[in-house]
Amino acid sequence: MTNALRFDPIRLPEACQDLRQEVRAFLAEEMARGTFGPGKETSPEEALEFSRRVGARGWIGMTWPKQYGGQELSFLERYVVTEEMRIANAPVRPFFAADRQSGPTIIRYGSEALKQAILPRIVKGEASFCIGMSEANSGSDLFAAQARARRDGDGWRLNGAKIWTSNAHLNDFMIGLFRTSPATTQNRRHGLTSFVIDLKTPGIDIKPIGMMSGTREFNEVVFNDVFVPGDNLLGEIDGAWKQATSELAYERSGPERFLETYDALRDLVALAGPEPDTRMAEGIGRLVAQLHTLRRMSVSVAGMLENGVEPVVEAAIVKDLGTVWEQALPHRVRTLAALHDDEGDGGFEERLNQQMRIAPKLTIQGGTTEILRGIIARGLGLR
Repeated sequence: MTNALRFDPIRLPEACQDLRQEVRAFLAEEMARGTFGPGKETSPEEALEFSRRVGARGWIGMTWPKQYGGQELSFLERYVVTEEMRIANAPVRPFFAADRQSGPTIIRYGSEALKQAILPRIVKGEASFCIGMSEANSGSDLFAAQARARRDGDGWRLNGAKIWTSNAHLNDFMIGLFRTSPATTQNRRHGLTSFVIDLKTPGIDIKPIGMMSGTREFNEVVFNDVFVPGDNLLGEIDGAWKQATSELAYERSGPERFLETYDALRDLVALAGPEPDTRMAEGIGRLVAQLHTLRRMSVSVAGMLENGVEPVVEAAIVKDLGTVWEQALPHRVRTLAALHDDEGDGGFEERLNQQMRIAPKLTIQGGTTEILRGIIARGLGLR
């Protein structure tokens, strides 16, 4: 336990600024060719082709060892690529989870056979991942996980279900957390083990969970006696809790945790024009100041990852504050725009409505607000 939080004031080096311009030029080319853009619904096939082009640029697995296809670049350089992709609303879903957390987890805990088989495919934009942690009767309380894995020869048999699994219907693999032994009275963390699971394995049923946005993103993934080879075990049997918390530090701290509804703010600035009235100027200034603060905190966490630190508590704070902010952003934009005379380009209201339909999921994915605040309180020595 510690009550010392660290958000060091890190500045991005010059190399990052050069990289930023390169990424912006690439994204402008992709928008010009019609890959994505305002009002454009990118198909899964188009998104996969986009991922391959991103991989060809060397922007997937940037921080990974060169022996697996990585570039051995810094987390700060990766931060810049992520930020630009998110601001542009590029179709990053086929590679993002694999790049952000699944690949680093395999590098740290996977067998050499698993690393050689999967990591180069991720780097090329050809292998996608989802995360199987939450369950219907336990939510984000991973201690209560009941999906089970039992020994079967040289491998394992999986039974149970995972829920809120983002994009499982489009992904190739899952890193799943399964119970291999009962928890003990002394240690609730005991008994959980992680596996890499090929989602095309017989016995897996992926069921959609409806969303107000009308898009398919969340899923329930059901395992019925699914066989997983022994080489797909990640790390220590019964000791995956520490691995899971390390993995979530990667998931919870990036700019994607406060930029998902960013378009609402951009639309508001365009609506206000170059000479907003005092009320509008103050409202936009407040939102931009909050966004800048979240960004500085997120960059700081990227610097900690670069220095080999696992900022579990700091990452939880960024995710909590960031998702609460981006969830509230469309509502704040609507309030500020309500008394503005100009209705904009006609698509403002439609786009804002879509952002409001997206917003409810933001404090669920990656760990609920309640769970995050428990992690923060524990890290501060308050529980």
